[in-house]
Amino acid sequence: MKGAFLLILVAMVVSCSSVRKNASAIPEDDLILTRKYVGDFIEYRHTGPENYEGPNIIWIKTTLEDQYGKISAYGRKCDFTAGDRLYLRRVFYSPGIVSGYWVYLIENDASVSYRATDLQHDREVLIKALFE
Repeated sequence: MKGAFLLILVAMVVSCSSVRKNASAIPEDDLILTRKYVGDFIEYRHTGPENYEGPNIIWIKTTLEDQYGKISAYGRKCDFTAGDRLYLRRVFYSPGIVSGYWVYLIENDASVSYRATDLQHDREVLIKALFE
């Protein structure tokens, strides 16, 4: 009788004790890439709209993307300086309750950022393909 009581008591203590989790163990669902290095800034080129309704686009050339067309953003001028490390960052934008979508930004380490266009114009591929 004493042995059974002791066994039940030990089982209760073990089941109610706290479990220490390793702080470095990150669940797989938390490993989402939201920022990707796309090279050091070299230069940009601006193109205006074909008509008055179209957007102004800046075409960005980096050390990893050395031709225009892979990275483009909306804007009239580009405030990046030569040698800036550039990143493509995606942010989930949810304007309403029902749904949302990803917005892609091209940014440097400082506070300069531009909204990237949805297409890589050289291949007509969506910009999100750079994250895959």
